[in-house]
Amino acid sequence: MYAIMGITGQVGGATARTLIKEGKRVRGIVRDKAKASAWEAAGVELAVADAGDAAALEAAFRGAEGVFLMVPPNFAPAPGYAESRTIVAALRLALDATRPNKAVHLSSIGAQRKKGLGLITQVHILEQELCSLSVPNAFIRAAWFMENSRWDVDPARTRAEIDAFLNPLDRQFPMVSTEDIGRLAAKTLQQEWSGNRYLELEGPRRYSQLDAAATFSRLLSRRVRAETVPSAHWAAVFEKEGMAHTAPRIEMLDGFNSGWIEFERDGTENILGNRTLEEAFRDLLRT
Repeated sequence: MYAIMGITGQVGGATARTLIKEGKRVRGIVRDKAKASAWEAAGVELAVADAGDAAALEAAFRGAEGVFLMVPPNFAPAPGYAESRTIVAALRLALDATRPNKAVHLSSIGAQRKKGLGLITQVHILEQELCSLSVPNAFIRAAWFMENSRWDVDPARTRAEIDAFLNPLDRQFPMVSTEDIGRLAAKTLQQEWSGNRYLELEGPRRYSQLDAAATFSRLLSRRVRAETVPSAHWAAVFEKEGMAHTAPRIEMLDGFNSGWIEFERDGTENILGNRTLEEAFRDLLRT
């Protein structure tokens, strides 16, 4: 049986779906059972645990052959990343107490860096704190999520343009679908290894914001433009969206645009997913 955090989200859900399809038993770790009723109806065992509750996580991990872990998304963390540090400390205590046969963690491209990461600092903390445990760990360093373009669907439909924060517009960035991440997580959970593994995952090719606009154009049968959002305007844009702490998101975007946030390559496993940007966007337009 495999215990999965984030089962009601994109990556955790994709991981669980793959395991179930392959005939494996799944335990979903959730904060609210009501929000996971469809999974329970599909035969998934549910365990209630807050990501920062070590005792509840220990109970959820107990008896699992392998666990899939993540720091829940926080796009406006407070200075110092106190929330993430609390969660990682709880994960460490629960893993140390239960010692599953393996643990697969959602990490990110660039997580090997010690600074200049912004939001990715949260998974840098996870890697640094959990890699010393005597549990076989696999850290999936995923590229920029293709599904981040969910926020571009409405402006593509209504204004025929998307707001581009990745620049320059013609630069191709590593991107990956959450479905490919979930498939890799499920595959890795069923493998055996010792020590720590670092799996760097991107899609079948890299994409620019011009590619994203062209993809929306094809799927919507209308010309969609990519318009650069000047970095001087980022803070105001994010504050308008209700973001209390904008600096981590800005630092992350600067890291991508400067090329600082990239894969490590040396000493890692480099993997290409199968899903194209067009396949991911087609699904976004259906939702």
